[in-house]
Amino acid sequence: MDSAPLRTTSDSVKPDNGSPSLPPLEAQHQEKAEQSPTVQSIFGSSSIFRITGPKTDRPDLRGDLIIKNRVKSLHNSGLDAMSKSEFEKAVICFTKAITLQPNQIQLHVDMGEAYLQVCDFNSAIHSYWQACHLDPENKSVLYRLAFIYYLQGQCLFDRGMFVDALGSFTKAAELRPDVRPFQYRSLACLTALGRYSDSLKLVTKWLEADEQTADLFVLKARLHKQLNQVSLCHHSLKSAFQLSPACPEARGLLLQLREAGRVLRQQAGTKALEGNLHDALLRMNSAVQACPEEAPYYLFRGTLQRRLKDFSAAIKDLVVAMELSESGGGHADALGEGEEGTAALQEEGHTQLVLTYNDFAVHCFSRGLYKEAAMLLSRAIEDHRNESALFINRGDCFFKQEDLNFALADYQQAEELDPHNKAICARLAVVHNTLGLQNQKDRKYHEAAKQFSLTVKYNPAVSQYYENRCKLYYREHKLDMAKEDAINAILRDPTNQQASFIM
Repeated sequence: MDSAPLRTTSDSVKPDNGSPSLPPLEAQHQEKAEQSPTVQSIFGSSSIFRITGPKTDRPDLRGDLIIKNRVKSLHNSGLDAMSKSEFEKAVICFTKAITLQPNQIQLHVDMGEAYLQVCDFNSAIHSYWQACHLDPENKSVLYRLAFIYYLQGQCLFDRGMFVDALGSFTKAAELRPDVRPFQYRSLACLTALGRYSDSLKLVTKWLEADEQTADLFVLKARLHKQLNQVSLCHHSLKSAFQLSPACPEARGLLLQLREAGRVLRQQAGTKALEGNLHDALLRMNSAVQACPEEAPYYLFRGTLQRRLKDFSAAIKDLVVAMELSESGGGHADALGEGEEGTAALQEEGHTQLVLTYNDFAVHCFSRGLYKEAAMLLSRAIEDHRNESALFINRGDCFFKQEDLNFALADYQQAEELDPHNKAICARLAVVHNTLGLQNQKDRKYHEAAKQFSLTVKYNPAVSQYYENRCKLYYREHKLDMAKEDAINAILRDPTNQQASFIM
């Protein structure tokens, strides 16, 4: 073309004296460059590269105004394009404007909005971060950036990209820690990824840092349930009921646990009837975890443990069962249910506890632990003083420890409770015979005679008892009485040579 080329703002303007000069904006940039530390360190005060000359009087040739007007025009064009939903065009306009004036915050914000409208979240985030760097104290920019992260995370979550979504939600929550929904979405990502332990830690952190609510405790209970931590699930539900007794979510989850416990209890009963006590105990362990405040479950588990000879665990469960039955137990009030059969449950609990103490004592007795067995029986007798077998067994323990007086007292108490029990009479005869022999050894013949007489009274079928009294009468020259005892001894044991010799 024959026409002359257009002058740009970067072309130098020649003054009348012919020396080149710069428009004001270029002059400002040159001055700033010369003042920079790097330039100063290289060139010092040298001015050989400075282009000097008089300033122009024409405003249309001022570079700063040209750029400012162009940026304004591009900005307005971008806003106009956005109003017409021409977002790609708006992005082009804002990009050109930012190229000319990169430090103008509103340009980055508007370009971020344009990118957001076309769902280019990464570019929108980049634009808003540029705005944040220019004005870190601008809360509205930070809040909008947090929302974009949230929106990006939600899109990623809907596409099943849970790891990337978690990163976006986490950044949103970091920018707006006061907005709980952002944190909730992070929790949703963690649960979708199966990271229930991390989810539980997050919920626990909220409960420790913020005001506790029933909903959060229900959420914590569900996570515990997902991790098969049923006892902790029940504990969280209890906390939820304390904050909101009518909480429907907690009620529904608790009913699920109770139903699961009921099914496990039925399965345990079936296994116990089949003789498979170990499997029955495993199911009862799960049932107790699901319903840790159900007294009947502890009672049945304690019974199973007693039959399996795990006496310490059985005693612990039976004690808990009676304590729960006395307190009315658990979440019955929360569910609107009353405790039925409390008296019968307590009676059964006492009975099972006494049986457990007794069986434990027999177990200790068989291993020679007579003192421990006596202590266990004493605890059983405290709850059941009308059971003769307990006194018999404790008397046997005392007899093995050679505490004959205590043994005799227990056997006599058992006799009062069951006077026709031949086993008690046989034990009384043994104790009286042993005491008689001790008295005879100590030359207390009169006391020995009394003991031997009681021995014969309680068990007249044993030849040896007549023989012992016969010898005592013979020593005291009571020959008629000695003869009579010798005859009774021979009648009961014809091979008794000692009695035959006395005859």
